[in-house]
Amino acid sequence: MTGSDFILEIGTEEIPARFMPGALEQFKEQALELLKSNGLAYHEVKTWGTPRRLVLFVANLAGLQEDREERKKGPSRDAAFDADGKPTRAALGFAEKQGLRVDELEFERSGKKEYLVAVRKIPGKKTPEVLQEVLPSLIKSIVFPKNMVWEQSKVKFARPIRWMLCLFGEESVNFSYAGLSSGRETRGHRFLNPGPFIISSPSHYFSCLQDAGVVLDHEKRELLIKEKVEEAARRLNGSASLDRDLLLEVTFLVENPEAISCSYPQSYLDLPREVLVTTMQSHQRYFPVEDETGTIRPFFVAVSNNGAASPDNIRRGNEKVLKARLADARFFYDEDQKVTLEERVQDLKNILFQEDLGTLYEKTERLQELTGFLIEKISNMIDEERRASLRAAFLAKADLTTHMVGEFPELQGIMGREYALRSGETIETAVAIYEHYLPRFAGDVLPSTMGGVVLALADKTDHLAGCFAVGIRPSGSQDPYALRRQALGILHILLYHRLSLSFEDLIRQALFLLKKKLPHLSEEKIEELTEEIRRFTWQRLRYYFQEEGIDYDIIEAVLSTSLDNITSLAERIRFLQANRESEEMKDIAAAYIRVANLARNAAPGVSPDRDYLLEEGEKQLYASVLQAEKEIHVAWEGGDFDGVLKTMALLKGPVDGFFEQILVMAEEEKIRSNRLALLKGISDLYQQMADFSKIVFTKG
Repeated sequence: MTGSDFILEIGTEEIPARFMPGALEQFKEQALELLKSNGLAYHEVKTWGTPRRLVLFVANLAGLQEDREERKKGPSRDAAFDADGKPTRAALGFAEKQGLRVDELEFERSGKKEYLVAVRKIPGKKTPEVLQEVLPSLIKSIVFPKNMVWEQSKVKFARPIRWMLCLFGEESVNFSYAGLSSGRETRGHRFLNPGPFIISSPSHYFSCLQDAGVVLDHEKRELLIKEKVEEAARRLNGSASLDRDLLLEVTFLVENPEAISCSYPQSYLDLPREVLVTTMQSHQRYFPVEDETGTIRPFFVAVSNNGAASPDNIRRGNEKVLKARLADARFFYDEDQKVTLEERVQDLKNILFQEDLGTLYEKTERLQELTGFLIEKISNMIDEERRASLRAAFLAKADLTTHMVGEFPELQGIMGREYALRSGETIETAVAIYEHYLPRFAGDVLPSTMGGVVLALADKTDHLAGCFAVGIRPSGSQDPYALRRQALGILHILLYHRLSLSFEDLIRQALFLLKKKLPHLSEEKIEELTEEIRRFTWQRLRYYFQEEGIDYDIIEAVLSTSLDNITSLAERIRFLQANRESEEMKDIAAAYIRVANLARNAAPGVSPDRDYLLEEGEKQLYASVLQAEKEIHVAWEGGDFDGVLKTMALLKGPVDGFFEQILVMAEEEKIRSNRLALLKGISDLYQQMADFSKIVFTKG
């Protein structure tokens, strides 16, 4: 394929770093779709970005659109020709409208009829002509979390667009957008070599930017930052703490990174590690320096975008800023400790949690009660863990009243742990306070202590139940109250710690505790909300098992049952996945489908009566079911899933014999009802494992 390289550069004011990864991904996806829909062949598409530019590069883009065929459907053959085979006015009119003769039209069958079709070959346009038409819509298609409007056309973009470079080979592609016209002009590094520069071709563009001090490829820039920061830390006899998110953010803050070694007074090292790290990383975008044991040292590495400035001046400026921030942190830390966490709990009455759900003090009261409920349900907790859970439930939110968390919200829980220890609380209580926020994000660690587990479950369950109770639901990608994350947190904790709890009982209790604040929660409403929250959470559970590689039909088969013990559900799902093609499963499915179809007609709450079992086939089936129920109960108690499966499979023979000999829908109502009740009992027995009708087996 012959063609030329194409490059489009959108030059802007500095775009926020967090916007860039998503914007570049969209830019590439939309460009690929645009090229495909317009019949433009190419070799490769890439996007790059810096704080001041979004760049699209298409290697070896064809010089012409592919020719395309346009087909227009006309009248049916019956309507187009009369009995003598002559064209009717309908055919003549259609042909004239298409600029063709009737004999140039083709026929195409659709359904039972044939229709006239006008086929026209449309030659492809020159690529620059196509690009002129479509590039404004490409730029417009990039969506940012927030936009600005800065000129008369009211175009929206993350930051004002200041220039647009667009070249196809050596040819300039001219179009207008946001009050600007595209051309050959680009800009260099703001401080090192700002330009502007006139570009003759895509290859010249890359060499020019390099000479102008811009590292365009963000992946190379990230690697360069990592190498320079690590080298700077080594010069300080330490190693850099390279947080992945911070590294990505800094990558999109600079165009030509320089690492500057800096220090701060050693006296600040007695502040908690998290305070130091948060101050450096979250607020100043600095990389902390550690020793070989992971202990924070009084150094950090700053990444500068101003290679033209004096490194000493940059170092002094960064050190001055961090010292001021650490001085604030020291003041907050010392002031906070003048009041114990226990004394702060009363201050929660002045902090609104949510308008309808009341204050954080009211939430604390619910946490204490829900923690007590969970303690009763988890039998293997020791007294020390129970005491720590209840005490932590009382203190869990108290650090939200502190100066430190007010200034650094990301330290909630962390400061609660630190201040609890300094207030004389047990280490178990302090750890539970910290762990009750876990997991905070996808892939985060889970609570490790039983006190933390119980309090985390209580907090997340209260949050989930409360939001649903006041009508707050996620909508599309919008989930401002993080309900999906809360539900996933509950699931991960229950599954990881293999807790045997009824999910519905937990939600129902949380809703019951909300009645004090929300008197409209009747028993009927609580049941309705419990089911809604269960469905919402089960959807998260589906995703969880799909990511684990479990087949969708197995997941559905188990989640369709009435079971709500998540640990038990997981055990069944994994067992059935491992045995999905076994002969026992196929026998069970065959028997279950025969039984379940008729069992739906059984009267609710009716058990089979031995006195109405008249024929040998139903007597044998009844006896087999009684024996199977005993064996399955023993197997469940022992966690013997293989035993359960084998026993269930043995029922296929008696079930087949029953259907061969017995007319289920007998005329006499008592006999018919009894037989249906027998089938319903078998169906329920199988449902203890799964709805086997939902499992799809391979043939053979």
